[in-house]
Amino acid sequence: MKDSKARKGDSAVSKKEVKKASKNEEKEVKRKKLTSVKVQKPNKRPNRKERKAKKDPNQPKRPPTPFFVFLEEFRKTYKEEHPNVKGVAAVGKAGGDKWKGLTDAEKAPYIAKASQRKIDYDKSMAAYKQKQDDEEGSAEESDKSNLEINDEEESEDEEEDEDD
Repeated sequence: MKDSKARKGDSAVSKKEVKKASKNEEKEVKRKKLTSVKVQKPNKRPNRKERKAKKDPNQPKRPPTPFFVFLEEFRKTYKEEHPNVKGVAAVGKAGGDKWKGLTDAEKAPYIAKASQRKIDYDKSMAAYKQKQDDEEGSAEESDKSNLEINDEEESEDEEEDEDD
């Protein structure tokens, strides 16, 4: 009798194992399907690095505003007067307060320097753009020369065909 009970128990265990195995297999199949869908799905937005345009290191930097021209000189005097202050924010805040207190006549030299730097920047930017155009033009010329050579070859082939 014990044998019959053992057999019933064995068959019950094996059925449970079969059910568990089939459920596990189904879960595994579903998981694979889900992961395969995720892999095939393209990203909605490109990364920040991909969206941002590459900056040319040879491009001239923009000129400073009159306030930043003022701040260049102000930093030197402020550090001499306050050697213990190391924070950049403190220097910037003091510079901003001083700039607000200046009259238009006191701001005039900084405005003049900034406008001169703007003129220099415009000249260097024009030269930079001209250089970029020349580089692009040389690339186009090489393409044009290849096209002209191909056109000449084609026209010679057409002339030979007409002669025949």
